[in-house]
Amino acid sequence: MLMKKLIIIGCLAVLFTSCGEYQKALKSTDSSVKYAEAEKQYKNKKYKKAIRLFDNIQSEYAGRPQGERLFFLFGDAYYQTGQYGLASYQFERLQRLYPRSDKAMESAFLEAKCYYLQVPVYSVDQTYTNQALEKLQYFIDRYPNSDYAKEANEMILELVTQLEKKEFEIAKQYDLIRDYQAAMKTLDNFLSNNPGSIFREEALYTRLHSAYEWAINSIESKQEERLKTAKEAYDNLLIAFPETKYRKNADYMLGKVNNALKSITTSQK
Repeated sequence: MLMKKLIIIGCLAVLFTSCGEYQKALKSTDSSVKYAEAEKQYKNKKYKKAIRLFDNIQSEYAGRPQGERLFFLFGDAYYQTGQYGLASYQFERLQRLYPRSDKAMESAFLEAKCYYLQVPVYSVDQTYTNQALEKLQYFIDRYPNSDYAKEANEMILELVTQLEKKEFEIAKQYDLIRDYQAAMKTLDNFLSNNPGSIFREEALYTRLHSAYEWAINSIESKQEERLKTAKEAYDNLLIAFPETKYRKNADYMLGKVNNALKSITTSQK
């Protein structure tokens, strides 16, 4: 029991001493004291305390040799606390003030990753997505052989897929609300702009569905031409994906299209 009390007292003493040193550093007019305490807090993962101290002295160290380490730790402290906008600013600042720094490459990667981590879901505004892609691509172009290149490329692929998903969902929406002409036009643009998209198969199927519905529900004078367009959409799907998972529905639509074309041919005789 006595030993337990002694341990508790010892821990409290260390805690109060630590807090006391931190408060002294905050009040100190000596920037080196603040710097040393900031590093100590950072190493102990007391990132918020480190941030406060680094913020107090950042302007004094900008451009000085010691500032190179300060801005990296400052940025990483923000990064560790999830304050990615502030972190990216500090990482960018380090690169600007110390372009030859040993930490320039890591800072460029972390700056780009900060943008990536701020990207919202695919269904909302994609400003951050485009900014993150720019930063990541800049990093890859500048450091193609770095240890971070693989992760950067993976993030780029994820963001490109997210942009494709948004574009495709917009096109699908036209099909759902039965604006088939708009759906076909939007899907054609999507397929042209994203030839290697993971959504290509579904896009081709949706293109077929829109063409089919547009043709089947057309007025008699325009139906033949539109039925041929639907048949072409079927062919495009099967050429690209011979084993498509949409084969059953696609074949059903093709059957309806062929029957309608036969009826038109018979009535013209």
